[in-house]
Amino acid sequence: MNPKKKALGRGLSAILESPETDITSSDISGNFVAGAIASLPIIQIESNPFQPREEFDEEALNELADSIREQGIIQPITVRKMGYDKYQLISGERRLKASKIAGLDVIPCYIRIANDQQMLEMALVENIQRENLNALEIAISYQRLIEECELTQEELSQRVGKNRTTVTNYIRLLKLPAELQVAIRDNKLSMGHARALISIDDEETQVAILKNIVTKDLSVREVEEIVRNLSKQTAAPKEKVSVQLPAELNSVRENVAGRFNTRVNVQINQRGKGNIVISFSSQKQLENILNELASR
Repeated sequence: MNPKKKALGRGLSAILESPETDITSSDISGNFVAGAIASLPIIQIESNPFQPREEFDEEALNELADSIREQGIIQPITVRKMGYDKYQLISGERRLKASKIAGLDVIPCYIRIANDQQMLEMALVENIQRENLNALEIAISYQRLIEECELTQEELSQRVGKNRTTVTNYIRLLKLPAELQVAIRDNKLSMGHARALISIDDEETQVAILKNIVTKDLSVREVEEIVRNLSKQTAAPKEKVSVQLPAELNSVRENVAGRFNTRVNVQINQRGKGNIVISFSSQKQLENILNELASR
């Protein structure tokens, strides 16, 4: 086989192909066993069905492929054995894709045993630890770990090496409207901007502020100031809008007040709804008013 097709990396090829090490130990059938590092044919490795990352930057993959052609694979990918000459990727999706682009026939792999839940957890944790993930991808991965691996937020924080508050803040992003989530995904909205907008209950207001962030390039501090001002306005008591009674209703009010010899107040809003309040000064007067109303 053409040595360039192997492209295992400096020193790694010697380790894998050395007869003096059991790092590539195989069983009696000649198949590599769990715990080994082996140079496996790429054609025998299927993709990880639990891969949380859906989009891969084509330019970055091509750059990685160029690096692999020049330097080889520095870090083996991780797979699990599925059957005779059949393996499934656990982690290292970018390296596997780039190796295919580079034209490699084989790739160094660390073989381990894992069930479906462990597969998912390892794939998600590796995905989270990547530096180029956006906040939404991290939030989705956190949520999947909690739901599908049945982890608490405390257990999750230990798995990913983050404090619980950080984990909670990411998960809260998934409660934002779709427009804001898309903006986070497309790197138009930062984690800081999103955290400021989470405290706003009204979706239309959130979307409106998002548009200002994009068009005016608002900083996180500017958005936080906008949110604080909105909170103050919401907390301020609303003044009641008084509508002057029409002449005919005012006349009726005065007649009722005269009949019961008491004060009668009529309130009406702009939509025509309101209430009538008849005052009384004693139990006796209340009984007289109720009797008068009941007799009509």
